[in-house]
Formats: sequence, C-alpha cells, structure tokens
Amino acid sequence: MLQLSTTNNLSKYTYVFCTVLMCYASFFFYPRWKNAGTEATISWDVSGYYWYLPSIFIYEDLKHQSFKDNILQKYGPTNMDFQQAVRLQNGDYAMKYSSGMAVMYLPFFSIANALADPLDFQQDGFSPPYQFAIQAGGLLVALLGLWYFRKLLLNFYSDRVVAASMAILVLGTNYLNYSSIECGMSHSWLFTVYVFLLLNTHYFYKEFKTKYAVRIGLLVGLATLTRPTDVISCLIPLLWGMESLSMSAVKKQIGLYIAHYRPLLLAGIAAACVISIQLFYWKYATGHWIFYSYQDQHLYFRSPNFSDYTFSYRSGWLIYSPMMVLAFIGIVPFMMKGKNKLAILVFFILNYYIVCSWNIWWYGGRAMIQSYPVLFFTVAALVDTLFSKKVLLWICTPVILVLFYYNFWITYIYHKGNIYDNDCMTEAYFRKVVGKWSTPLNTLVLKDNPDLYEGSPKNLRQVYSNDFAAGSGPFFVAHTDDSAKSLYLNKEQQVSPIYKFAFADKNAAWLRASASFRCSQKEWEGWKMTQFILRLTNKGTIVKENMQRVHRLLNDNSNKVIALDMKLPKAEYDSVQVLFWNGASDKPIWIDRLNVASFNE
Repeated sequence: MLQLSTTNNLSKYTYVFCTVLMCYASFFFYPRWKNAGTEATISWDVSGYYWYLPSIFIYEDLKHQSFKDNILQKYGPTNMDFQQAVRLQNGDYAMKYSSGMAVMYLPFFSIANALADPLDFQQDGFSPPYQFAIQAGGLLVALLGLWYFRKLLLNFYSDRVVAASMAILVLGTNYLNYSSIECGMSHSWLFTVYVFLLLNTHYFYKEFKTKYAVRIGLLVGLATLTRPTDVISCLIPLLWGMESLSMSAVKKQIGLYIAHYRPLLLAGIAAACVISIQLFYWKYATGHWIFYSYQDQHLYFRSPNFSDYTFSYRSGWLIYSPMMVLAFIGIVPFMMKGKNKLAILVFFILNYYIVCSWNIWWYGGRAMIQSYPVLFFTVAALVDTLFSKKVLLWICTPVILVLFYYNFWITYIYHKGNIYDNDCMTEAYFRKVVGKWSTPLNTLVLKDNPDLYEGSPKNLRQVYSNDFAAGSGPFFVAHTDDSAKSLYLNKEQQVSPIYKFAFADKNAAWLRASASFRCSQKEWEGWKMTQFILRLTNKGTIVKENMQRVHRLLNDNSNKVIALDMKLPKAEYDSVQVLFWNGASDKPIWIDRLNVASFNE
C-alpha cells in the first residue's frame, strides 16, 4: 500500500469533476423531474417508497387509499395499476415497500409541500415541486455520499488511488445512472448510508466512543428499514478489525464485545427503535406485527440465480456494468494487503448471494449499488497494485477507458435512442447494437427472434400462401382492396386459427413467413403486442418456434409487410405451423396475405 498523501488534491479535483457530471446528467441530460407518467421521478418503485408521505401528511388516509384513483389517473406513476400497495381481505391497503425511503424523503417532501401552494402548484404530493424535491434530494444525498466515500477510502489508500477509485465508480459503473438520473430509487441513498456506516465503524474501533456506536445502530436500522435484507449490514461493525477466522482472532473480537458491551447495547437499541417504525406500521395497517407484502416474490436460497443475475443479456449486472469485474479481481490483492478482511469479504459474499436469490432476478445490477462502498475496498486494492506495477497500469488503463465509454453508452441507450429494452434484451440483439448510438429498424426483431437473415435469399421457393378468402366467422372481415379477406384480431378475439402445412425440405437453410399488418393504433406495451408465431413440428411435437412482436415495427395508421425468419435446425421436422396472438391488447389489428417460403443463404 502506498504512503497516504497529506494534500489529497487529486481526489478533490476528481470529486468536483464527478459532481459536475452528475449534475449535468440529473438536470440537463435526462431531467426525470420534468417528465410525466412512468418516466417521472416519482414513478414505479419510487412512487411505492414515497406513497406513505402523501397518504399521511396530505390525505390522512393510510389505510383506505380513497385518493389513489385520482392520482393514478392524473399522474400515472404506474399507469393505472395500483402497485404501491397490496389489498387486504377487509378491503384496506398495506404498503408494498417498507418505510425507510419515506423516512429519508421526508425533509425534501416537507419543503415541497410547504412551497407548492405559494408557487401556485397543486398541493397533492405529485405536482412539479414534489418531483423536483425528490430528484434534487436524491442528487444531494448522492453527492454527500460520494464526498464521504472519498474520506472513507483516504483512511486506507493514497490520494491517487482514491481519485482513481472515485472515477471508476462514477464514470464506469451504474452508480452514475442511479445517483444522477434515477436518483429517487433507493440504491444511491443506501450507498450513502453504507458510507456513513463504514466511517462510523472505523471511528468506533479507533476510540470506542458511544456516539459512534449509536450512529452505527441508527444506520443499520435505517438500512434494514429501507431494505429488510440489509439487516446483514450489522456484520460490518460486528466483524470489523478481524483479518481471519482463527481462534485467536475470534477470542480477541469477543473480548472487545465484552469490554465495550454498553455502547454495543446502545447500538442494538438504536437499531431496534428505527426498525420498530415498520413493525408499528404493520400492526396499524394489518393487525399483525409482521406482514409479508411482496406476495409471489420471494428469496430462493436453495437456487440462487448467480448466472442469470450476473451475466444475462436481459439485465445482467456484469454485462451492463462490466467495470465491477474489478471488485472480483481485487479480492486477490485485498487478501494480501487489505484491512478488515473478514468484514469486507463476508459482507461481499453474503450480500451477493442474497441479491442473486431473489426470484425476480431481472431487476438487474442496481441491487448491488448500495454495497459498492464495501466492494470498492477490493477495487481500491487492485488500483493500488496497478499503480505499483507500471506494466499492469499501462495494460489496464486503455481497458478502463473503454469501459468508461461503454458506461456512458449504456446510460445513454437506457434513456434515449430507443435501443435498450429491459424486458426483451436478447444476446442476438445485444451483440447487434452494442456500442451503437442508433440502430436500423429491422434490428428490433432480434428482441424476440434470434434469427435474422440480412442477405439476399437464394433459390427462394414459396411453400404456402393464404389470402384468407375461405375464412369464415368473426376472425375474418372483408379486405378493402380485393375479394380476399383480412384476419382480424382484437381484445375479444386474441388467438387466430393455426395454419398448418407439410414441410420437409432438407435442402433449405431458412424459412421465411411474411404477412401484411395494418393497425390504427400502435401498441406500446411489449407483453401486449401482437405476436407473429412460426413453428416447426415433428409428429405434433414442437421442434423449434420463432416469434416476432409486430408492433415493434408498426406505428399509428401503418400498413406494412413484416417477415419472420427461422434458421432451419438439423433436427427432424415434418410440418410448419403459423399463428397470430394479440396478447390481451385492446388495439385491433388486420392481417393480410400470409406467405411462407424456404431459401438458401
């Protein structure tokens, strides 16, 4: 480890640069506080965290939620679906999310609530002053956390190592997005809580003062009140100072607990007091001291989704924030030179395990952000090693710069450019768009279909056609141009007949189905979009199935021929099936002139 600097100027300059970047991202690049609906600051999960405050201080209606329909209709934070609370058997409601974020939002909510009426805005909890207050509050808390993150690392590493670590954090990871743009979310707020927890733990073990112990208890309580699984934050102060699990290290730690049991007891009481806020709320709302509000979402400790959570192209942590690979690599130098090894590594491993155990694994790498103050002890250890090994530094610096660029690209496409789609990112689509700032429209088909042929088909052979002229019943309406008919789907008629024909062309490499689609209104919700489905079957068993959501390629009042490609597998098949499914959309669609052809590359 390098000798600690006394000037610390480089890390100060880095902090100023990061502050400017974060402020630009928050107020100019993508100011969510100016947006409406589900793109506003107080939307989706944030609206659930926040819902306690207007319920208590404006509407005085924490149980019945009689105001909810007006808010959903006017502001649409979760469209028209009331996801912020769960309905009880008696008709009352209980908040889905615990109340920690509401506690942290309270000062900023109070300012907005006091200013809304004088500024001529509605005092309803969701008008522009409230949106701005939560956005600005989130950014302020993030900047505060980043400043003390710098102070924390300076206790263990040199100024240039701390400066480089701060740059890696802000320029190279998803912390930039969640501290600046989506800063109403809990993650950067908890990042700051963990920074203060680590700092006060460090100070407590230097001086064993009661004030640090009480702060530790309050911070552990606040982390747990925000995300109940963050109760594991208590492991940091309990294991601090331990470098191994040897018997002598354990005895020494127990001796410290005994010698300083009074401040530790006060820390426990402080934590319990904060956590009790949620217990009293549950008792008030449900009649029970403990209430599970996540319904069908659970932790599955027996089958954690390590691979999907970390590497999936849909939302994998290290796919979209690959800079954090450094945290894993940094374990090696940290084990050799780091301090407080047990606290850092046990928390690192256990937290990662818990995050990967959540069954809704596609919530993505954001769930790791609050643990970055801990993980960056290993990152800083690696940076320290790079500075002492010039050859490694020259090798790694270009890689880190590329990852800076990649993180800016990820941040951009997440909010602009119509490239990122959290629900439908596939490996084929990701590989096609990675690094691009815009993409051709036909690339969108890779969100649903892994097969896209972009060349000129050779030896194209039509194997099936249908103008639906023989169709009868409510699915078929007269075609506007000729004697053919159109296949008509709407909310009541969602699934078309299955069109099946024999096919066993072993000389073909590809199969292409195409049809003309007309719509008066585009369906924007992916799971409701009309699906164009192509199947290969063998003796009635599906061998391969490709699908395309056609509204990705349609706009309002559009009429377009859309092709669905399939690369033919080596497996046996004897027939083809084609069908269309409207996916519960209330937007009608007309389908004309179905054709299927085989071809070679």
